[in-house]
Amino acid sequence: MSRPENIILLVDDAPQSLGALCAELESDGYTVIVAIDGASALERLELVSPDAILMDALMPGMDGFETCRRIKSDPAWAHVPVIFMTGLSETSQIVKGFDAGGVDYVVKPVRAEEVKVRLATHVRNARAVRMARESIDIGGLGVLMVDARQRVAWQSPQAVRWLADFFPGKSAEEPMRWLHAAGQAEDEATPIDKGDQTLAAKRVGTVGLGEVMWLLSVRKSDAPAPSRLASAALTPREVEVLSWVSKGKTNRDVADILGMSPRTVNKHLEHVFEKLGVETRSAAAALASIAFSSSPPPAPPAPSDKG
Repeated sequence: MSRPENIILLVDDAPQSLGALCAELESDGYTVIVAIDGASALERLELVSPDAILMDALMPGMDGFETCRRIKSDPAWAHVPVIFMTGLSETSQIVKGFDAGGVDYVVKPVRAEEVKVRLATHVRNARAVRMARESIDIGGLGVLMVDARQRVAWQSPQAVRWLADFFPGKSAEEPMRWLHAAGQAEDEATPIDKGDQTLAAKRVGTVGLGEVMWLLSVRKSDAPAPSRLASAALTPREVEVLSWVSKGKTNRDVADILGMSPRTVNKHLEHVFEKLGVETRSAAAALASIAFSSSPPPAPPAPSDKG
């Protein structure tokens, strides 16, 4: 059974034809709010935040596709999943619905059981995503998600504030051009200075469907940028292994020093290479030498006397 607080916004210019669907949803614990066109749907959203939207694709005036685009352009509503209801099954119309921001579609005449199953899945997924994003918001992290078309898929409130501060009066495309200029091979975008502050962006990685996550940070302009080693989140053991490698020790030497097998040393180095974004031992050693020269690692244990 659906939880009673689940609210569904049903947008259709002939809602009377969906009376049976509404009855099924209400009997399953949903609260159904009806809008007869795109404009009234946007008005309803000013008053209530639904858990999902069932959207008729073709309506007089503002159609469902345009209504969905407007919903997704507003950060307050962008998280709400939109499921299109359409009598059109052509691929071009289906693609148009997904391109507008829809997450799914059902073909009219709709089947209540199918709609309920799809709704339950999307409401559950949207709630999990919302909780994760709220955690990011509470933590004050500047997180930016960029889709395969170089558009903002999502951004945390802190990211919104920082981008507005460093790109005042600029279009939404300007920050995207800044990140895109880094290229696919670069982990970091060129820092932007403004007064005594610097905005930096580090590519975290691909998170699915071609979306790339960037982590933004702001620091004093005269403060040194954090080294790649500092942001790599190495474990204490990995730091110990890397510190000896940077001193020119072989895997067998490091194994003897730290009391582990050469195979274990090699596994630690594999993790170090991945976290640092390098492919060779010499590259990792070079990064470590630079970082350790300004901030030495914890003193590793002295080699045991095997004689």
